[in-house]
Amino acid sequence: NPRHHKLAALYSAQHRGIALLVMVDGQILLEDYPGRGRPSRAHELASGTKSFSGVMAAALVKDGLLTLDETCADTLTEWRADPVKRTATIRSLLSLESGAGGGRLGRPETYADAVAAPFAGPAGTFRYEPAPFQIFGEIVRRKLVAAGQGQDVLAWMQSRILEPAGVEVGNWRRRDGQPTLPSGAQLTARDWARFGRFVLDGGVVDGQATLDATALAANFQPSGANPGYGMSWWLLRPGLIPPAPTSLIDAAPDKLARLPDVRMAAGAGNQRLYLVPERDLLIVRQADGILRQARGQGLPWSDADFLSLFLT
Repeated sequence: NPRHHKLAALYSAQHRGIALLVMVDGQILLEDYPGRGRPSRAHELASGTKSFSGVMAAALVKDGLLTLDETCADTLTEWRADPVKRTATIRSLLSLESGAGGGRLGRPETYADAVAAPFAGPAGTFRYEPAPFQIFGEIVRRKLVAAGQGQDVLAWMQSRILEPAGVEVGNWRRRDGQPTLPSGAQLTARDWARFGRFVLDGGVVDGQATLDATALAANFQPSGANPGYGMSWWLLRPGLIPPAPTSLIDAAPDKLARLPDVRMAAGAGNQRLYLVPERDLLIVRQADGILRQARGQGLPWSDADFLSLFLT
């Protein structure tokens, strides 16, 4: 509905939006770049970066380099003597229910420091913190070294996932030479949309499956600790536990109950990549004011209210 699209663009712009892209059936229906937005501007995804990790896991499963239910200690051998750490699996790590936690928002610790740090608590509790993704980065690094594929996690990700998906990275912050996986990626709205299209297509490129289908589907299966979180992706459904009590992720049960199956990569400042498989709908939304929003100083944002303009 063109009128609803205009209302959605206005809502986004009023909340410091600088980019809005809507794609249906692989075709762009709407692009809007208010304020300082530009089609060529690569913008910080903040925690929207996290959702690359679940897709990386699906690629590694396809390549026979890991399984989702292997223990992290299979690779992180120093964890084998720890009665808590040795029970964590790849699936529980990326579902944020392994017990791993800690790290600074916006500047996560190195892979090595994240691996060495004690767990934040027992398994089974949802902890939305940077450490699990840096731990996963170290697992990927060691898997690549063992397979003779070098140790640059970003170089592998670019050749194995991003280039086949047609995605060009504007920038990606590194710590100790490795890409930060909880945050730090910068993409244009069009490139983030290309990544979303790749995921909606099941990782199929030119008729060839590049991802393990079962492992990719696991990205969107609710975890035991949070019905609203899968394996590095948010799932907008009743029962969603937001990342923090002050989070702007809209967890109102009555609103979420009215939505179809919506998968979401989300970052501070209300950076959003929404995937709605049953509508073959993809929406990218980017905004300025990441630090203001992180401090709770921005206008209230409602994912459900915004999406309702496309889904009614």
